[in-house]
Amino acid sequence: MDFELTDEQQLIRDAVREFAESEIVPVAAEIDRDHRFPAELLPKLAEMNLMGMTFPEKEGGAGADYVSYVIAVEEVSRACASTGIIMSSHNSLATWPVYKFGTRAQKDRYMHDMASGRRLGAFALTEPAAGTDAAAGTTTAVRTGDGYVLNGSKMFISNAPHAEVYIVFAKTDPDRGTRGISAFIVEGDTPGFAVGEAEHKMGIRGSSTPPLYFTDMRIPKEALLGEEGEGFKIAMATLDGGRIGVSAQALGIAQAALEAGVDYAKERVQFGKPIANLQAIQWMIADSALQVDAARLLVYRAAACVAAGRPYSTEGAMAKLFASETATRVADRAIQIHGGYGYTEAYPVERHYRDAKITELYEGTSEVQRMVIARSALR
Repeated sequence: MDFELTDEQQLIRDAVREFAESEIVPVAAEIDRDHRFPAELLPKLAEMNLMGMTFPEKEGGAGADYVSYVIAVEEVSRACASTGIIMSSHNSLATWPVYKFGTRAQKDRYMHDMASGRRLGAFALTEPAAGTDAAAGTTTAVRTGDGYVLNGSKMFISNAPHAEVYIVFAKTDPDRGTRGISAFIVEGDTPGFAVGEAEHKMGIRGSSTPPLYFTDMRIPKEALLGEEGEGFKIAMATLDGGRIGVSAQALGIAQAALEAGVDYAKERVQFGKPIANLQAIQWMIADSALQVDAARLLVYRAAACVAAGRPYSTEGAMAKLFASETATRVADRAIQIHGGYGYTEAYPVERHYRDAKITELYEGTSEVQRMVIARSALR
């Protein structure tokens, strides 16, 4: 068992960290403050080959291993959690299902543009009455002679309206429950497609997540991803990998909060000495360092399972659960170390705290991850 990064993985970490610190950190607070989607960063992410890292070069990707991918998501999220989830959603949720389940014609149409970052993707599963219970969705796709007519709505759709390609899930046979759900590749300029007003969120404010509306939207039969009735299977398989991306995002937030707490503890002087000399502060830092390290091991293990072609559903759930809750705890301690200053926008720890919470909610709540883990343990 080797816990060391390969030379290539270390080079990727160094390159992405340098890029993130020079290009993302300087604008991260402004992105958050203005609720601004960082469109100017996407070509730079693409130039760094970060928008299709794990896909083969012949498909437009970088051909990197999955551990390298989570390292990159971690480093980008350490700088800006909003940018991290934009990158992760595009890689894991939008591009991966096209690569995994798409026909050769669909891959030829979409993969090169998506894996190279020329076209941004989004994943549209959640509905107002269908979150954890994805089968409760009411969006329908009715077959016509030459395709389907899509009607319904989605919400909390990361990367909309900036995305050009959407993986949309709809019921083709409402009477069959999860077996009646199908997946479609939908282009954002299709007539009948509309985007609502984005929510004003507590955190990841640079990640745009508006609702989508489909009104008698006609899509060709070639838009069907996989077979009819395979949509739920495609969604769950996609989310298994997406959770690892979120766990890497949470890890980056936790690492940033830990570093901020350590730096401040060394600088802040009270009672004639840095507060880092106080045992109460040392114990908070020790607990945070321990949990961040444990989270990293779980996240990298899940990624290594993907890279090795082994099952990773349980490992991904463990990584996502622990890393997300670690991010919240570590960010909370970082604020405590900063005292009153931590409650102001003058220091980034308040942003880390707000950003951390969402990682316990999307792509499966912490309760869902516990269900997945318990199901595995009780087999």
